[in-house]
Amino acid sequence: MYLKIVAGIILLLSTSCTGGHSQQNEPIQQPGTSTIPVDFTDVKSIPLPGGFERIALQKESFGAWLRTVSLKKDNTVYLYDGTPKPNQQAQFAVLNISVGDKNLQQCADAIMRLRAEYLFYQQDFGNISFTDNEGGIYQFDAPHTQKRFAAYLQKVFGMCGTASLSKQLLPVNLMKMQVGDVLIKGGFPGHAVIVMDMAENNEGEKIYLLAQSYMPAQDVHILKNTNDAVASPWYALNTSQDIFTPEYHFTNDQLKTWW
Repeated sequence: MYLKIVAGIILLLSTSCTGGHSQQNEPIQQPGTSTIPVDFTDVKSIPLPGGFERIALQKESFGAWLRTVSLKKDNTVYLYDGTPKPNQQAQFAVLNISVGDKNLQQCADAIMRLRAEYLFYQQDFGNISFTDNEGGIYQFDAPHTQKRFAAYLQKVFGMCGTASLSKQLLPVNLMKMQVGDVLIKGGFPGHAVIVMDMAENNEGEKIYLLAQSYMPAQDVHILKNTNDAVASPWYALNTSQDIFTPEYHFTNDQLKTWW
């Protein structure tokens, strides 16, 4: 697989995030700047619909860590080059994590960053490992410094993507969704979003939050639910219908989990 740095001339053959309901097929929105309420400081501070409570998670789990990811006050999504994304209608909030200054950290890459950042935080270095589409293994080896970690991620982003991550993850039934699971369509092109949080009511109904990066590389953001303005940004967990996000459509059999 060619490095994404030099893959611009064959972009549609790379592990990109186009297809489905992509931004290329939607009206271009003028970029704007808005500020989310100051109490939306992290994922776990995003308000719930009435009657719902967040699902209990193990303290050191990936899901619990995802809830602690901080949010930017400015919910404008910026591209890797510092310009606003043309479509500013998809995001509810923006995660306060690096996107870098190269067109590398797209959809699957952002998910791999979140997973790797969690494992680095846990000092679980042996599990920081990703594979490319041909089965090549990219292991984060010692010394485990921040500088080497940043360089490692750049290499992973260049060599791995939706096709390879889809092969690496394990299929799971949609109704068994957990925080940290991934909705993914691997391919050329493909797309992936990650489950950032979940909640449940007394009737056993579950809801969840989704986050994505996209193409070109851009800020990772919590997605609105444009199909339900009242519940947004929360999505209802329901196997009777597919999952329509603002810029992509997933089928209800495309949920995967980590090894």
